[in-house]
Amino acid sequence: MSSLSPSRIWHIVTLIPEGKVLSYGKVADLAGLPGRARYVSRALKLAPDSLELPWHRVINSQGKIAFPKDTEPFRQQQESLRLEGVTVNQGKINLSEYEWRPDMATLILSLPY
Repeated sequence: MSSLSPSRIWHIVTLIPEGKVLSYGKVADLAGLPGRARYVSRALKLAPDSLELPWHRVINSQGKIAFPKDTEPFRQQQESLRLEGVTVNQGKINLSEYEWRPDMATLILSLPY
């Protein structure tokens, strides 16, 4: 991980709009780190609280909350998403409705790399 900076991951996560979600893999892709979905998870864990990242908007590729059910992080993520208007059904989010699909202009104007 020493050669990778989590700042790209953090930047992408800050771009995910309220009420939308993105998978770990797609965050990695947009950060220019294809195939690094697990790195996204580690980068989010390393993020200082001062960044106030909307980490709850990052889910797994099946559209599910990645934390085990009946854990505090699962409940926290589910509640945060619901407060933003995202329907969460037993930890599952409908990607066709809630996945963030930025257009090219948004990406070009928002990515510093």
